Amino acid sequence: MQSRVPSHALSLGLLSAIGLFALDMYLPALPTISANLNADSHAVQASLISFFAAMAVSQIVYGPLSDMFGRKRPLYVGLMLYAIGAIGCALSPSIDWLIAFRFLQGTGACAGVVISRAIVRDLHTGPAAAQLMSRLMLVFSVSPILAPLAGSIVTVFGDWRLIFWVMVGAGALGLVVATFFLEETRLPAARSESSIGSALRSYATLLKDPYYLGLVFIASFGMSSYMIYVANSSFVLIEHYGLSPSFYSVVFSCNAVAFIGMSQLNGWLSRKIGLRKVIRGAVLGYAAMMVTLAFVTSLGIDRLDVMAAFLFGGYGFLGMIIPTAAVLALEHHGRIAGTASAMMGTIQFVTSAIVVGVGGLFVDGTSLPMITIIAICSTIVFLLSLVVLRSRAGAMAAAE
Repeated sequence: MQSRVPSHALSLGLLSAIGLFALDMYLPALPTISANLNADSHAVQASLISFFAAMAVSQIVYGPLSDMFGRKRPLYVGLMLYAIGAIGCALSPSIDWLIAFRFLQGTGACAGVVISRAIVRDLHTGPAAAQLMSRLMLVFSVSPILAPLAGSIVTVFGDWRLIFWVMVGAGALGLVVATFFLEETRLPAARSESSIGSALRSYATLLKDPYYLGLVFIASFGMSSYMIYVANSSFVLIEHYGLSPSFYSVVFSCNAVAFIGMSQLNGWLSRKIGLRKVIRGAVLGYAAMMVTLAFVTSLGIDRLDVMAAFLFGGYGFLGMIIPTAAVLALEHHGRIAGTASAMMGTIQFVTSAIVVGVGGLFVDGTSLPMITIIAICSTIVFLLSLVVLRSRAGAMAAAE
């Protein structure tokens, strides 16, 4: 089975990317949606928060189900819900309906994210898992580059509703990939050990593992610092800095390029110096970049080129943090990989939803609130790494 790992990277990456594809593709249209549905920016951002919340809650269900019934069947259900939710978004007559159908769409979108991580753990551990996770992140990270650009192009041929019809097509593509290009990695013998009771016991086990939780929160606050940018970037870049939707997509995509490039170093670096040293260096670099950006901006240097440069460097480090933290967190939970992946995803998206929601309270049309919250998240990531990676349990459990 391990010999087939490279051939799975593209399929898993595409299935994972569907969730962020739905998140990122409509970003250039947020101001237009706001005007068309007579909703303010806070209400439009609620459609992002509902998507986060749905992904958080639903992963708790998909993880154990994928342990009990195999990886593919829950994946099929999720992709169908994703497509139905996208249809509802395209037909929404008001912002309230859009928020509701985004929740349904997020309920389905999370299946690809959580199950793909579980499949990685089914197939590999250690540096090999880090390499596969990085390959997965390569395809996964293409969505922030392609999705906003695609959204801008789609709006040339139609309004914002057409974007969601394209998402319906993405869901159909995901079903084709899952059916014909992905093999079942949770064999019947392993499924027989899983049940609702065992899932509850597994969650209890994970909640008692401080090393696992610490790494999950490192990834969670790292993800939150990116999601606060996702939620606010269109308003800051388009309305504050005056970019066109098309140029906004290009600037937004640059951060994904940095994320992709650095994430691909994970496999090589983990073999050379070990996973814990990789993540230690990455969190230090990430916090330094983001805190410096916040300091510079607070001095009144409100320039797009300065912000873009620091975010490019910072999110490059983040591209190393998230996959490495995921591999280390799942390293010693292979027997319950689906459940462990589900809890990881739940905590990540709950944290992101809270950060985006709180961040929305401080929006004032400038870049400073967004940058400040990003810097706070990066500082939390750094402080958590000091505690978690120096713990004796971490040292014993980490794969070097």
